[in-house]
Amino acid sequence: MHIITLLNKCHPIKCFVYRKSRLQEMSGVEAMVVEVEARRNSRGVCSGCGKRGGTYDHLEVRRFEFVPLWCWAVFLEYRMRRVNCKRCGVKVERVPFGDAKNSQTPAYRSYLASWAKRLSWQETAEVFNTSWGKVFRAVQWVVEYGLEHRDLSGVKAIGVDEVAWQKGHHYLTVVYQLDAGCRRLLWVGQDRTVTTLLRFFQFWGPERTEGLQYVCSDMWRPYLQVLAKKAGHALHILDRFHIMANLNKALDKVRAEEMRALKAKGQGVLLVKSRWCLLKRPENLLEGQSTRLKDLLRMNLLTVRAYLLKESLNLFWDYTSPYWAGRYLERWCSQAMRSKIEPMKRMAHTLRSHQPLILNWFKAKKQFSSGIVEGFNGKLKLTLKRAFGFSTYGAVEIALYHTLGDLPEPKWAHRFY
Repeated sequence: MHIITLLNKCHPIKCFVYRKSRLQEMSGVEAMVVEVEARRNSRGVCSGCGKRGGTYDHLEVRRFEFVPLWCWAVFLEYRMRRVNCKRCGVKVERVPFGDAKNSQTPAYRSYLASWAKRLSWQETAEVFNTSWGKVFRAVQWVVEYGLEHRDLSGVKAIGVDEVAWQKGHHYLTVVYQLDAGCRRLLWVGQDRTVTTLLRFFQFWGPERTEGLQYVCSDMWRPYLQVLAKKAGHALHILDRFHIMANLNKALDKVRAEEMRALKAKGQGVLLVKSRWCLLKRPENLLEGQSTRLKDLLRMNLLTVRAYLLKESLNLFWDYTSPYWAGRYLERWCSQAMRSKIEPMKRMAHTLRSHQPLILNWFKAKKQFSSGIVEGFNGKLKLTLKRAFGFSTYGAVEIALYHTLGDLPEPKWAHRFY
């Protein structure tokens, strides 16, 4: 089967034909060059208004990068026409396989962008013998198309969180859609301030905001303030993930403080190798850790009392009724306050101050949680790690929309297998 036949099958171009192909040395490497011509009696499309017009003259030959074929670099070669447009005057024509500012065909940009989801941008550039900048521009083009054509209607549940993307307390605010039928990244903004989240609601608009029914977030105060102001009608949920994570931090602080006190008395061996025995869930403990935990539970230590408080809070999540869950939470907070363990007392104070938002998890029938958000955050961090970080916020934004945004792709782009 001839090369031209293959191209006509997988990448037909309306109003243009493939004439012939040849091998030609380019920059010290042999590449395949395919000549493209306009169909006889066809009229060029004005790049300004999109109307067809007669041919004024021809420019010099231009080459557009196409998808590699059998490890050969492929270029489409075409002499651009200048169109005599009645509305815009003499303009360079618009062609479906390239534009004036980019030497890559849309098919090649889509192809590079699809591989950039699987590999880092630098690895994609090395595999296809191109530059990081060209891969970036291909991904940027696909993301811009996707953002312009995505459907944002019918969003009922969102999750808001912050993620560190650079050292030195540089954070991103991310907003995800949590609906059962569609989970994706909706918006990303720089920093984690009140102003940042307000920019999201400005982008989202009052009509779509009115359609929100559920909102998940952690206990970061700027987010709580903005969500109460802008989406106060929605059920605001603080779920078990962030609460148990903060409780584990409080327990670990108790263990570390008591460990230092015991070492000062020469009894530090009592809590040696106890951290993960206490922080892990019992069903996830290894055999040796289970034995170590049994030994610890026989001791009268503040750490053991804090551990028992943490485990007793797990029963709270088994409730289905918001009323009885609230009664249990109040009893737990009272026990924590009487324990005289400062980190646990602070945790009880935090739970009491956020009790209505915590109980909203039960009112939502446990359908929505920030566990989904944390799953997305794991993919987000993997994207940053795979690239060894990004030096600019713009590159981060494009990479995250590309990986997590579930954006539509150009429909006319051929899928290469």
